Amino acid sequence: MPSNQTPSEGSQIRIALVEDDVNFQNALTAAIETAPDMTLLGVARTRSQGLQMLDHTLADVLLVDLGLPDGSGIDVIRAAHARWPACNIMVSTAFGDETHVMQSLEAGASGYLLKDSTPEKLLQEIRSLHAGGSPISPLIARQILIRFRPAAQVRHQAATLSAREQEVLEFITKGFSSNEIAALMSVSHHTVLTYVRRIYAKLEVKSRTEAIYEARHQGLLPR
Repeated sequence: MPSNQTPSEGSQIRIALVEDDVNFQNALTAAIETAPDMTLLGVARTRSQGLQMLDHTLADVLLVDLGLPDGSGIDVIRAAHARWPACNIMVSTAFGDETHVMQSLEAGASGYLLKDSTPEKLLQEIRSLHAGGSPISPLIARQILIRFRPAAQVRHQAATLSAREQEVLEFITKGFSSNEIAALMSVSHHTVLTYVRRIYAKLEVKSRTEAIYEARHQGLLPR
């Protein structure tokens, strides 16, 4: 299909995916297959495949991961924005740092989601993007607001964690489950969950992904 065509305005949202995480890819593909208003046109697993896909597929929505085996998904975003100006591009990634966020938006992305949503929730965000919205994870939206807020208004005071809470946070960052952390610290699973709730409350977050990002942002963990 020529790349200068206009994306469809009918009921079917045509989607292209650039994603190397097989589990995430399979889950999203299965969800799209059950959606009556969507169709998956193509899947690329690398940066080079994503760039090649631009020559053969015209999508209404392009989902791009940033950490690809052979380079950055930002290159695909930039090329797609130039080749498919009417296409809506959304990042779906584990990277939540300011550099990746701003580079993606500057390259042409209209949405930026962290990989902490269910496939069903992601389908809702795709519909929102296709309808003219700009889906952005709350953590990313907050980061963008802080970036453009006058420096005097930025809150610099970091949360204060106890030694045990800090220890739990570091185990969370390394990917340990609550049961594993309990065994490593020689405490009960209930105690670990209590520490986790305290950490979330102090950092004002609701998930592990948000906790890790916010802790790094506040200097509680190395970036």
